[in-house]
This record gives sequence, C-alpha cells and structure tokens, in this order.
Amino acid sequence: MTAGDSNTFYGDVVNMNGGTGNQGIVHHHASPAVEQALLAVLARVDALRGDLGPEEWQALDDARPALEAGDGVPDGARRSALRAIRSVAEAAGSIGQPLLDATRAALQLLGV
Repeated sequence: MTAGDSNTFYGDVVNMNGGTGNQGIVHHHASPAVEQALLAVLARVDALRGDLGPEEWQALDDARPALEAGDGVPDGARRSALRAIRSVAEAAGSIGQPLLDATRAALQLLGV
C-alpha cells in the first residue's frame, strides 16, 4: 500500500533492515470495532436461545467458533459464519431482527 491508500491492513508485517541478527515480528490485530461487532452478534445469538428450534440452533452453533476464535480466524471464515447467522435471523422474522441488525453491522465492517 502507498501512503494515500484508504484501505486498512490487519495482519503481520515484517520489515528486515540490515542483514545479520534480525529477529522479531510486529503483530497487527483485528480492528477493535470488528471485535466489538462480533461480540454483539454473539450476545444476540445467546439472547435468542429459547426462541429458536434445534435446526436453527445447530446452524448458529456451527457458526459460533469462527466468531469466538479471535485474531486467528481469516475474515473469509468470519464472513461465512456471519452469512449463516444472517440466514437464521432472517428466517426468524421479527424476533430475529436484533440479531439481523448486529450481523449486518459486522458484515459491513468486514467489507461485505
């Protein structure tokens, strides 16, 4: 990226200067806004626990690890999990609206 880029990069960056004894890595962790949005989605998932059937819960449980794992999860896996959650929220109708809103916000932050 160049100095004028509006894109934000989250990931590891290694710069090597000189040729001997170089050690170290700089870690760039996921955006705090993304992490907060994922926590909001998980809170909404938990709030719906008693209102959904077993099939819907299985879909949500399958998606959950990609949102809980932290920095080690690629954004593509998070997007897939959020899309699965979004589908459940859409099918749930009005009771799923808060989850749908939280999921859409998280997807927007991930560039979808």
